[in-house]
Amino acid sequence: MDVRAGELRKQGVRIKLQEQPFQVLTVLLQRPGEVVTREELRSQNWPPDTFVDFDNSLNTAINKLREALGDSAESPRFIETLPRRGYRFIGLVDGVDGGAGAKGKRHGGDARFSVRRLRWIAAIVLFAALAGTLFALNVFRVRERVVGNSRVVRIQSLAVLPLTNLSADPNQEYFSDGMTDALITGLAQLSSIKVISRTSIMRYKKTDKSLPEIAHELNVDGIIEGTVQRSGDRVRITAQLIEGSTDRHVWANGYERDLRDVLALQDEVARAIAREIKVKLTPHDQTRFATARQLNPEAYELYLKARYHLNKMSGVWVRQAAEYFSKAIAIDGNYAAAYVGLADCYVSLADVGNLPSSEAFGKAKEATLRALEIDDGLAEAHASLAVIRAD
Repeated sequence: MDVRAGELRKQGVRIKLQEQPFQVLTVLLQRPGEVVTREELRSQNWPPDTFVDFDNSLNTAINKLREALGDSAESPRFIETLPRRGYRFIGLVDGVDGGAGAKGKRHGGDARFSVRRLRWIAAIVLFAALAGTLFALNVFRVRERVVGNSRVVRIQSLAVLPLTNLSADPNQEYFSDGMTDALITGLAQLSSIKVISRTSIMRYKKTDKSLPEIAHELNVDGIIEGTVQRSGDRVRITAQLIEGSTDRHVWANGYERDLRDVLALQDEVARAIAREIKVKLTPHDQTRFATARQLNPEAYELYLKARYHLNKMSGVWVRQAAEYFSKAIAIDGNYAAAYVGLADCYVSLADVGNLPSSEAFGKAKEATLRALEIDDGLAEAHASLAVIRAD
């Protein structure tokens, strides 16, 4: 505001303002933060010998002044109305350019905030103090919720607990166990994460131990638990990642696919878990996740049954498993995982004495090499070949 020139500017642009409102603003700026009564404004801006409707003229001047400043009576930033008393300039005054502004500059430091602003500041300070107290004392578990949820969870080792079978048929246990095996296998192929073996986790099937207890016994940072539900040729998996030491949920999601796309479904779950625990995928991992092939539903069914029987590790069950694997291969001749399973059966039959070692390992090697012809990046096939060569 330039009092001498009678100009009001915003960012160098002149704001149109009539003489009377300008004079009212001048008086208010001379006493920032103080109440200027209506009578004081009348005596300074409306001479005694002027015959006008003072109340209407002052109201009009204030309205034009607020319009020029972009202010409002309901939510004032500059001019506050005190009913039946007068007005107060509540904005910050650094100084007014011109003679009348010198006085305003002297008083601006003492009254730059209105009572309303002081009340707001007091309320904010009180709220901050209250929030600080609640946080410090952990009232209503405030600190636990805030810090716990924002804390970065570092997981470098995992245990995949047996997935729960939600199908109405208890004979579908082989299916949920097979999906558990597949998820363990998929995660175990990620080089930057430690995954507990199936043998170690199956003893926790239908256990009543708490997750922190299981995590402590297995010495893992995180636990995956979930469910499998099969309805016809549709498969649905729900999985959740839990921080072992705190029993805190980190992530959860559900996935559903057609049975022939079950490999893509398994990879999708494994990829989501890897992403959640910030595992860096190698180019090989990315390629494997992107190239999951479709399966014949009948062949996959036989494969799961075969794995279920093979895991019982007795002669009769292993022979039954070998039969299932052979049937799966007959349906899908490019089913590399089924060839690996058949090789594992031959090795197991040699171990339990049901098949001569030379014959068993010869057939096992033949099946494994066939699996590698189909998929030379299949980790299970390389592991089986290593066992065969070691013996």
